[in-house]
Amino acid sequence: MPPTLASLVAHPALKLAVRAGEDRLETPVRWAHASELADPVPYLDGGELLLVTALKLDAENGEEMRAYVRRLAGAGVVGLGFAVGVNYEDIPEALVSAAAEEGMPLLEVPRRTPFIAISKAVSAAIAAEQYQAVTAGFAAQRELTRAALGPEGPEALLARLAAHIGGWAALYDMSGAVVAAAPEWAARRAARLTADVERLRERPAPASAVTGGTGEDDGGADRIELQSLGSGRRAQGVLAVGTGAPLGTAERYAVNSAVALLTLTAERSRTLAAAEQRLGSALLRMLLAGEPDHARTVAGTLYGALLDAPFRVLVAERAGPQTPDAAPAAGDGGPAPDPLGRLADTLEAAAARGGEHLLVVPDGDRLVVLAADGGAAVAACERLAEEYESAGRRTPRRRGGRSTAPVAAFAVGLSAPTGPIAAVSAYRQAEQALSVARRRGRVLVEHEEVAAGSVLPLLADDAVRAFADGILRPLREHDATGRGDLVSSLRAWLSRHGQWDAAAADLGVHRHTLRYRMRRVEEILGRSLDDPDARMELWLALKATSAE
Repeated sequence: MPPTLASLVAHPALKLAVRAGEDRLETPVRWAHASELADPVPYLDGGELLLVTALKLDAENGEEMRAYVRRLAGAGVVGLGFAVGVNYEDIPEALVSAAAEEGMPLLEVPRRTPFIAISKAVSAAIAAEQYQAVTAGFAAQRELTRAALGPEGPEALLARLAAHIGGWAALYDMSGAVVAAAPEWAARRAARLTADVERLRERPAPASAVTGGTGEDDGGADRIELQSLGSGRRAQGVLAVGTGAPLGTAERYAVNSAVALLTLTAERSRTLAAAEQRLGSALLRMLLAGEPDHARTVAGTLYGALLDAPFRVLVAERAGPQTPDAAPAAGDGGPAPDPLGRLADTLEAAAARGGEHLLVVPDGDRLVVLAADGGAAVAACERLAEEYESAGRRTPRRRGGRSTAPVAAFAVGLSAPTGPIAAVSAYRQAEQALSVARRRGRVLVEHEEVAAGSVLPLLADDAVRAFADGILRPLREHDATGRGDLVSSLRAWLSRHGQWDAAAADLGVHRHTLRYRMRRVEEILGRSLDDPDARMELWLALKATSAE
């Protein structure tokens, strides 16, 4: 404990007596300072026991003493020590009354007690407190280190840390999810800090933040401190500690030790992850080269379980510059987060929580992932995609008179369930689904959705529309002269599968008129309508331009 006025009064060698402010003797003393200035306030820092002999004070003037004591109290002075037998044989009543009115502790210092003795006592007590804090900090560091190296890992470390600080502690992973908390009841409280954790994670590590939270579980109030973990550009996790008061010196040592140990663990994990990523890249190349047997050999125990069960191939790609409303907010100010980085973090965290194997291979502006079919990682990808698409639906914008959704941060194509032998085909499926996602402005498209859906949405492509405009332009130019209605006639004839009477009835013309128009179509285009390829291309051209 720091020295207090009460501990100084109880010091047997100082012989101090209390003359006023008896109810405030438990106030901590930061230093003892002697000053004979009539106004020492400019030279004070707060928390001092001020020692005086009243050499330059009219200590018997009640008004002057009240003003003097008020100035000291306003400057944060915690007590006044008056030496008797120097300038005054006793403490003047005017000063005693002024101190009592202000609630300022007033200590009588006997002549045989030098001020230096009081200063030494305060200094010794402060040094003892600091030594005790350092000793306790080193003890906490040893205990936390043993916990971190034990089989329970972060869980045991958090339990020891919570005990040392007299509060609670929680650890968040790269996605911002709570992975461990101590005591157990703190997990629910820590989950309410997701937004604060997200903001801190987007700042370069190390970074910290302090916030206040209400302990709704038990009616208590927390002072919550967040510390990012890692030494790179992106935080590897976040540690949160909650206490009822600001951290003391010993508690600060414990928290700093926990941050260092968890950062070391995170950096070691990152090094291992880099090695795993290189192995994963080699494994993916073998699968896409059609060498599943070699891939299984390389996979070993690290990825073997992933290849032994149906998996999905996921191909993600940045969809363009991220706009402020293109995704859920990740923090106020600062650059927008890397969307593929967030996707990778989300998938890895979900797989870790689900006990799944996951292969993540960055490839430039792309991300290739092999994930267990029906597992937590695939589900997390779907949830994140829905999160982005919901944000887009909530914030439509107007551009050029047309309503458009915000540009998604990334696009994802997801293959059908597959195995190592069909990995090449699954990769193509994921790429095809990714292409459809880009065309449709979607975040996530699954191959099953493409295979089971209509081909018509695929026609909303600039190249297809350019082809359609080119093939139909001669017919439209003909119709523009008023010499016929070849485009609508062609559409009716193709929609009726070449049935003359039915198509003519739809148009309200004689079938001979329709026959004449179709001959003109063949002449203008230089193509025979008996050719099935010609019919197909003309029908797709008409469908591609039907919305105009």
